[in-house]
This record gives sequence, structure tokens and C-alpha cells, in this order.
Amino acid sequence: MGSKIQKGVVSYFKHNLGIIIALIVMCLFLIVFPTTRSTFATSKNIFNILRQNSSNLFLATGMTMVIILGGIELSVGSVIALSGCVAAFCAVNLGLPEIVGFLAAVLVGGIVGLFNAFFISNTDIPPFIVTLASMNIAKGIVLVFTQGVPIRCMTDAFKYPGTGYVGVIPVPVILMLIVFVLASIIMNRTKLGRHIYAVGGNTQAAKFSGINVKKVKFIVYVYTGLMAGLAGVVVASRLYSGQPTAGDGAEMDAIAAVVVGGTSMSGGSGTLGGTLIGVLIIGVLNNGLNLLGVDSNWQFVVKGLVILLAVYIDWIRGIKAGK
Repeated sequence: MGSKIQKGVVSYFKHNLGIIIALIVMCLFLIVFPTTRSTFATSKNIFNILRQNSSNLFLATGMTMVIILGGIELSVGSVIALSGCVAAFCAVNLGLPEIVGFLAAVLVGGIVGLFNAFFISNTDIPPFIVTLASMNIAKGIVLVFTQGVPIRCMTDAFKYPGTGYVGVIPVPVILMLIVFVLASIIMNRTKLGRHIYAVGGNTQAAKFSGINVKKVKFIVYVYTGLMAGLAGVVVASRLYSGQPTAGDGAEMDAIAAVVVGGTSMSGGSGTLGGTLIGVLIIGVLNNGLNLLGVDSNWQFVVKGLVILLAVYIDWIRGIKAGK
């Protein structure tokens, strides 16, 4: 048992060596750079990075499955806004217990996931078009629903998922670890995980081998919607309010984390272990740019270049592999 774990750890580091080195180099730079030396490598800042990027990991676990399938999911950012506002509305306007609002928010994410799953698994409409449509629908619903005004909720119960602690560990970090472990079990220890890789690698071959391709796609898109709903709860809790603009651009951070983590945009290959490092790289990058005082507009440019570089490396890797 011990040797099997040791082999798994060695294989993990070997497979992800490039991005692990990139993460270490980024951290070392921020540790030694005069402007960030005293602020980056503190326990408070490290936990802050993990807390702020927990929602990105929720999205990225689903996005990893989607991209391995050869698809894409653009609606998750709008779902964060919609689900967060639903959670706050249930607590403030309807007077329901906060836990009911949280469950309703996750359910809303699942409903959007069901919408995407139905059209993607039962038609030949490209996932890009379906999720682009649902992104705009969800964004429109939340803006009409709230009239563009945040719904504030300052109760301790509402703030707990986003800002609470268990001991010294932030609740979002614990949720992040739970979601990551469960997603890893799905991808590495279940038949569904094997089928996701098979469908992404060759859909026709998967069909001929008896895999229910429609069912696999359906489950993956519903799961991604549920994760977006959970991310919406954590974001709203952290902001003490349902914000109709929360989640803007969140889909780009999730895609960036997945691609930087080594998942191929052509589908069929990728790991959640790589995605975890990708999330950390994006989180450290965002945090480092903020600590360095880089203008927020330029941060979009930097992240865009990071995504392009990651896709370019994936393209080079595909050429070398003869794809």
C-alpha cells in the first residue's frame, strides 16, 4: 500500500513537473521581491489566496471534466451571480433559514446545468453556443430579478461559508478540499471517470464500446452547474451579499486554471491534480499582481497571455505526440 502511494506521488510530480516549477518560481519571486517580501509569505495571505480561489477550484473541477469531454462551459460566471442572489433573497426577502437559501442556490446552479446538459447531450449544437446562450439568459434573469441592486445579508449564518473558520482553517478551504477529493475519486476511481476520458478521446469509439455518451455528457454538465451554484454561495457569503455582477469573468479563470494545469483543449487528456496546481498558479498570479500594485485592467492582459501560452504549449505537446 505504501509503495503504491509512493509511486502515485512520484508519478504526480513527474507528470506535473513543469507547472510545479512554474508555481515555485512565482512564489520565490514574490518572497524575495522587495515590494512583496513582507506580505506574500504570511499565513494570513496564504489562507487568503486559498479562500479567494476556493470558488475557482469548484468551477475548475467541473470545467476539467467538460474540457476532457472536448466541450466548454461559459455560463458558470453568470450562475455564480444568479445563485448568490437567490441565496440572499431567500434569507432576506423570504425570511427563510440561510441553509435553505444555500440549498436553493445550489439547486439553481443544477437547473442551469440541466438546461445545458439537455441541449448538449440531445442535439448537435456546439457546447460553446449552448453555454453562451445560458450565460446570457442567467445574466439577464439576475439583472431583472435584482434590478441591478445587490441584496445584502449580514447574518453570521450567511457569512459562515465564505468567511467562517474551523479552528484556524477557513471554511472555504475545507470545502475546496472536500470537493477536490470527491472529484478526484469520480475521475480516478469510478466508471464515470473512465467514460469521460473515453468519450473525450474518441466519441465514436466510445459509442461502439457500449458507453452511453449522452448520459456521460448529461451528468458532467449537471455537475458543473451544481459546482457553479456552490461557488455562488461561497462568493455571496464572502461579500455579505448577492451581487448581480459577481462571477464576471469567473469562467475565464476556471478555463485558465484547467489549461495551465495541462488539460488538453482537444479533449481526452488531463488531470484534476494538474488543475489544482493551475488554480494555485492563477491564485498566486492574481494575488501577486495585486500586491505589486498592477492596474486591474493590465491584470486581464497578463491572464490572457498566460492562457495563450498554456494553449500554445498544449499545441506543441500535441504536435510532438503526433496528434
